[in-house]
Amino acid sequence: MRAEARTRVEAASGLRIAHSRPLSGGCIGEVYALTMSSGPDLVAKVGGPGSGLALEGRMLDHLRQAGAPAPEVLAADDHLLLMTLLPSGDALGPKVQDHAAHVIAALHDQVGPAFGFDYDTVIGGLHQPNPQTDGWIAFFRDHRLLYMAHEAARARRLPPAVLGRLESLAERLDDYLEEPAHPSLLHGDLWTGNVLAHQGRLSGLIDPAIYWGHPEIELAFSTLFGTFNDVFFNRYHELRPIRPGFFEERRDLYNLYPLLVHVRLFGAGYLGGIERTLRRMGF
Repeated sequence: MRAEARTRVEAASGLRIAHSRPLSGGCIGEVYALTMSSGPDLVAKVGGPGSGLALEGRMLDHLRQAGAPAPEVLAADDHLLLMTLLPSGDALGPKVQDHAAHVIAALHDQVGPAFGFDYDTVIGGLHQPNPQTDGWIAFFRDHRLLYMAHEAARARRLPPAVLGRLESLAERLDDYLEEPAHPSLLHGDLWTGNVLAHQGRLSGLIDPAIYWGHPEIELAFSTLFGTFNDVFFNRYHELRPIRPGFFEERRDLYNLYPLLVHVRLFGAGYLGGIERTLRRMGF
């Protein structure tokens, strides 16, 4: 760890760093696991102006206040996010999958005032707009699907023809999607790297992209990279029944959003999944 970052950590914690080691996952800066002179081990994310670390700390606080297992944030600004180190390192085996279903279902039971959030958030370092909206389908259409499609097109990573097909689909979302009973609190970025496990339990949720939305978009995202499996979904269904048609159709439609995020970030390698869904739906 560089001297400037070490100074910031020690000033924020009031403790001396005894040992530091780099961690993976630092998309916007460096990440370190820290053994301190006393107290619990910590994690430090080091960034700079525009890093979004202050926002990440704010989102983690919100998750934690909602009862989710999230790190305790000790300091958060755009230069440093300092938080407790949660136990991790285990695979997402059957016991973890079962426990995760309880954790995520409880998160989704949280009722919000409207779709969106009190402030805009980020996903993968990209801006994620959250204007409070009365209807879910309108929110998903305008502030998820079309917003990210246009961002990817502006970055010249989404071909104009594919953008046109997505716009045609957006005009008919009412034919495919359903309004939920209420806006639910979503983690927003449930891929495997953001789910920590230890001793048969989900020990932490990190790197959130929170907002109030439809739980189905969260469930869909968790299947995109194989985070959760049938053990999770069977238990979740017992706790919060999943309506018919989710796995057959709505899952792939919702996954257009994270796929567009990946197109915007990484390019054409993720276009195939978008085009397959558009073809299957007749667009």
